[in-house]
Amino acid sequence: MKTSIEELDGKLVATLEGELDTAAAIEVEKELQPLFNSEGRDVVIECEKLEYIASSGLRILLGILKSAKAAGSKVILRNLNEDIRNVFKLTGLISLFEVE
Repeated sequence: MKTSIEELDGKLVATLEGELDTAAAIEVEKELQPLFNSEGRDVVIECEKLEYIASSGLRILLGILKSAKAAGSKVILRNLNEDIRNVFKLTGLISLFEVE
């Protein structure tokens, strides 16, 4: 699992690549820690190269969403493939995020 974070146009953009499974979740959560402190900036999660997400990965994204909303920011999921989109639909989480 590979992650990166950059600031673009006043937004924090995180790119996720690979499989966000239970084994990768602990390290990914550490790497995405800056997103939990977005300080009023919107957060974009780029998922074009995300191949799989486990419940532990969903928990991380929900934590980011909770922190962002508390700071008045939004979290945008971008470029979800069909499998990842279905996971969000089946869990009912798709309605909590903005999806592009």
